[in-house]
Amino acid sequence: MANFGDVAKSAWVTDDGSDAFCVPMASVIHGFIYNQEIFDDAGVSEPQTVDEFFATLDAIQAAGYTPLDMGTADQWEAATMGFQNIGPNYWKGEEGRLALISGDAKLTDPEYVAALEQLSRWGDYMPSGFQAQTYPDSQNLFTLGQAAIYPAGSWDISLFNQQADFAMGAFKPPVVNAGDECYISDHTDIALGMNAATENADAAKAFLNWVASPEFASLYSNALPGFFSLSDTPVQLDDVLAQEFVDWRGECNSTIRNSYQILSRGEPNLENELWRVSAQVINGDITPEDGAQQLQDGLDSWYTP
Repeated sequence: MANFGDVAKSAWVTDDGSDAFCVPMASVIHGFIYNQEIFDDAGVSEPQTVDEFFATLDAIQAAGYTPLDMGTADQWEAATMGFQNIGPNYWKGEEGRLALISGDAKLTDPEYVAALEQLSRWGDYMPSGFQAQTYPDSQNLFTLGQAAIYPAGSWDISLFNQQADFAMGAFKPPVVNAGDECYISDHTDIALGMNAATENADAAKAFLNWVASPEFASLYSNALPGFFSLSDTPVQLDDVLAQEFVDWRGECNSTIRNSYQILSRGEPNLENELWRVSAQVINGDITPEDGAQQLQDGLDSWYTP
């Protein structure tokens, strides 16, 4: 377990963080995958700041392309590839996430409203009729070359490699101001544990020790591009696009989705509320301020730090 840091273990620890009960295996990372041919035709490059991001979207739109490929019909993408993708740069990753759990921060604080405010601008750049566009629709639209930028979970890399016949690149969530510290959602996804009552404890421990090893990290990450070992051991990936994602770990601070640990145990479930609110903000049905208030009111109704 010495190969895994606090963020890597965060999904599989007791509430006080004192004990881990699984060996972390893999995470998925959020960012943006883009069509290099469209970028070249529109004369744009990877944006580094939020202002550059929207300038890039404007230029792509002016060149006659759909800039941003996402829909809100299924709702979860709006939260997962929207709010949780760009949000860590606003609430400073783990610092902000843990402050929500401790009660030192609220979802109505300026950093959360600001993340929703950015989302509220996305609809102007999304496909016509995006309110009815599903997740598979978005995947198809991008791989057919009909949209420039796909707000991504790295799990889509393997599918896109199989279906897209154009060169792709990736950029991390843009920061608000040039030079700001950056944060990525490097979300804990898969782990393995041992049944304490097993009759094969020695064999299970031997296997789990191998799962925690550099050998496993390399084998696993290369066998399934887009699912990244959570080990601190650096891994060189054969897949160029996957390597772009994992390289961000050396540039930015990792965090996990802020609704996943502790804060979605009650009703209304914060994760599901983020789906609804994020989609409604993008659709223009509610304001970012109203959305943030609804999220905090829901959490306050059952959660006491």
